[in-house]
Amino acid sequence: MDGNISFYSISLLFLFLPILFVVHSISFNFCNADSIAKCSNTEREALLAFRNGLTDPSARLSSWVGDDCCRWEGVGCNNQTGNVFKLDLRNPFHFRSLDPYSLTDNEVATYRSLCLGGELNASLLNLKFLNYLDLSLNNFEGTQIPEFIGQFKNLWYLNLSYASFTGEVPPHLGNLSNLQYLDLNGFSYNNFGSTGLQVENPQWLSVFSTLKYLDMGFVRINSKEGAWLNAINMIPSLLEIRLHECELQDILVTLSFVNFTSLTVLDISKNFFNSSIPNWLFNLTSLTKLDLSSNSFSGSISSEFANLVSLEDLDLSLNGYIGGHIASSLGALCKLKNLNLAANNLSGEISEFLNNLSVCPSVSLVSLSLNSNQITGQLPDSIGSLKNLQILDLAYNSFWGSIPSAIGNLSSLKVLYLHSNKMNGSIPESFGQLSKLVDLNLIANAWGGVMTEVHFMNLSSLERIMLSTEPTWSLVLNVSYGWVPPFRLKYIEIRDCKLGPSFPMWLQVQSELQQVRLTNVGISDTIPEEWFSKLASKLIVLDLSNNYIKGKLPRKLECLQLDVIDLSSNGFEGLLPLWSTNATQVYFQNNSFSGHIPENIGELMPRLRNLHISDNHLNGTVPSSICNLVELLVFSVRNNEIHGELIDCWESLQSLWVLDASNNRLSGSIPISLGHLRSLGMLLLSNNNLDGEIPSSLQNCSALSSIDLGGNRLSGKIPSWIGVNVSSIFILRLRSNLLEGEIPTKLCNLPNLHFLDLAHNNFSGVIPSCLDNLTGLIYGNTSQTYYAQYRLAYFKDQIIVATKGREYEFNHNIALLNAIDLSGNNLKGGIPEAITSLKALRGMNLSRNHISGSIPEKIGNLNLLETLDLSHNNLSGTVPQTLSFLTFISHLDLSYNNLSGKMPTGNQLQTLNASSIYEGNPFLCGFPPQAKCPGDETENSITTSRDSRGDDEDENDSLFPGLYISIGLGFVVGFCGVAFVICRKKSFWRYDTR
Repeated sequence: MDGNISFYSISLLFLFLPILFVVHSISFNFCNADSIAKCSNTEREALLAFRNGLTDPSARLSSWVGDDCCRWEGVGCNNQTGNVFKLDLRNPFHFRSLDPYSLTDNEVATYRSLCLGGELNASLLNLKFLNYLDLSLNNFEGTQIPEFIGQFKNLWYLNLSYASFTGEVPPHLGNLSNLQYLDLNGFSYNNFGSTGLQVENPQWLSVFSTLKYLDMGFVRINSKEGAWLNAINMIPSLLEIRLHECELQDILVTLSFVNFTSLTVLDISKNFFNSSIPNWLFNLTSLTKLDLSSNSFSGSISSEFANLVSLEDLDLSLNGYIGGHIASSLGALCKLKNLNLAANNLSGEISEFLNNLSVCPSVSLVSLSLNSNQITGQLPDSIGSLKNLQILDLAYNSFWGSIPSAIGNLSSLKVLYLHSNKMNGSIPESFGQLSKLVDLNLIANAWGGVMTEVHFMNLSSLERIMLSTEPTWSLVLNVSYGWVPPFRLKYIEIRDCKLGPSFPMWLQVQSELQQVRLTNVGISDTIPEEWFSKLASKLIVLDLSNNYIKGKLPRKLECLQLDVIDLSSNGFEGLLPLWSTNATQVYFQNNSFSGHIPENIGELMPRLRNLHISDNHLNGTVPSSICNLVELLVFSVRNNEIHGELIDCWESLQSLWVLDASNNRLSGSIPISLGHLRSLGMLLLSNNNLDGEIPSSLQNCSALSSIDLGGNRLSGKIPSWIGVNVSSIFILRLRSNLLEGEIPTKLCNLPNLHFLDLAHNNFSGVIPSCLDNLTGLIYGNTSQTYYAQYRLAYFKDQIIVATKGREYEFNHNIALLNAIDLSGNNLKGGIPEAITSLKALRGMNLSRNHISGSIPEKIGNLNLLETLDLSHNNLSGTVPQTLSFLTFISHLDLSYNNLSGKMPTGNQLQTLNASSIYEGNPFLCGFPPQAKCPGDETENSITTSRDSRGDDEDENDSLFPGLYISIGLGFVVGFCGVAFVICRKKSFWRYDTR
């Protein structure tokens, strides 16, 4: 019994020992809580000296007070010794996206406010035991990485990335022999680009025998003959290498040995490699991610890629080296999870590629991107075998046909991009089985057929849908009126599909929408006010343009956060709605809004950048509070009934790019304050009642590319600064004013000029002979004019052009202008030969002047000319035969001159048979004028005789030998008659020798 008791006691003792140990530990720690070692005075003073050299706008280091630096934010100490071993001062800002350009202005401001800056004090060297240093994501404003960092012998973690350092990376970092993690990424979130960090000689990298992680992205590495690779190849411990955008040029295709065989991640994207794919890549059998994108590798994907059996992420996007079909060998990569072949020159079809994946016991592919290639054909049913696929991006190719019904088998699919292809079939009902689909983009195709609620039946995860088609309304969305969809959308964009006429009920139940774009979908209803009010606090973008939506809108809505509002081209009426103080872009043009522009618009919508309210029925004056919109880029009130003088406070709008107040009833002079706007690119004030001279202050607007002041009562001369201070002009339109004087030769200093309209003024003198300096009208769309054309097309500028006897409005076709109109002036002299050098010219109107001399013989050089009007002048001589070279000519007017001789025929001239083209020239003859030229009757008789001979020509020749004698005599008589007329009238043969 004693033995049993003893055994029982021992068992209880072992049972309670752990509990006793925990209680003892808690008691010991509680009793000795104050006995944890504190940092030394030396280290505390070192940290304080370091802090004093920093700038800290958000007071992140406000905790750095007191005796114990181990309690300070970002400082880590050894609990036993109190030695500082860790200094983590990384910016705490949380980036919601990996894309820095997706940050909002507020987020950028918040990030920058949290940045430490200033100077790094060498006092840190007193932290003898420091092994972890992180200063990333701060802003050291272009200072160099201090050399003293290379003296931290115990350092194993160093992160100086995204901190705006510049200059050479100190080679002294090579002294950090214990380093395992080195991140020097040179991208800056402060200026959104590379900071200029560089490595002159990468040899010092070879000493890091224990380094596992290396990131030197955006650091320019000066390396020849693959020196960077030789250095890195000496580090056997490396697991990740990230050298993207390092301006590397040389890569060794072969290596005698590969030392970093444990590598799992290799990113050498966005460099300047120009060779075949390196052979040594195929020895890296542990790779899980490979990024070779944005280089110029040559060759093709060889079967050697099949050796990468553990590869999970292959990114060869944005290369130019795959010029053929997709390599079938890729099908052997059964463990491949992420395949990115975007932005190459891939062609052929994907059927074989997908079929080869079927050899795998289980297809592991999660993400497949073939975006931006030249792949054709239909999508095969075998696409349904990719059971694990979550992302499928086939955008920007040439796929055609329908989406196969097998698409419904992709039960894991979350993202589907098929936009910008040539899909011209239907969307299958099996689409409704994609229950995990979140993001769908099918725009820019030629879809047909009808989509019903079956197509959306199980899309319970759908948050984003983009759909459009050509031709318009070839795809119809036809669901029952009361249908309630299973999804809650955040983004919807439907363009050119038939959705109306009613505002769809299924859209009215969407309460999470942030962006709505329903453009040209046939809605002729009114906006449901209740639905719209519910979205007020969430909606950021509202685009209902190009419909038939009608009715009045509420003037104000509470809590509306709209940033972009586009209600253009509808039937809205009433006063302008002023909904959101957050609005930056407002498009209300082409409606029936009336009333005044609110006097306090500058206070109601202070963030406005684009204000388009043209083509309405607005009246009143331009309010002075417009000048409070300091971020304003575009102000367009064209085609309204606005009167009074233009405000004269434009100097406060230093970002203004477009001022368009054409076709109103404005009076007074052009404001001088406009001359303070160096960013002003388009000044459009045509068809008003403006008077006075063109202000000389505009010479400060060096960015002007379009000036349209036509249809006013402006006087004086063309300013001398055009072509000197302002030389980037694309369009210059001053027609229908009271301008006078000579056309200055300085206009020839406008190399980007494509449209010159000075018609209907009082200009005198001669046409400048230097017009062949207008290179924009010689070469057409040169690189110098692309930017101007883009800006003009973006704004959809409207220019009235008098051509082909009528006035036309150009907007989308602005790049096709290429015209000169000097009509309706008092110009004299001849047509300069230089004008025939303007080979890109499509229209030329010199009518209603006093121009004399002859039409230049080389007029046929203008082979793109569509309209030519030289009427109502004093031109003489013959019409050059080269006129028949104008194969695009569709409007020609030579009337009321002194032209003579025979009209040229052939090509396009044969189709211009209106007699009004040539009337008023009594000495012109030939087709199409009625007057026959001397000798025409003889020629006609010869032609008739020849035609009457028919198939019996040989027989008749022998029967009527006297016929040829008569023809010969007739020819002699006719020739003599023509010669006599020519001798009597010298104007027939007068030739301009200038």
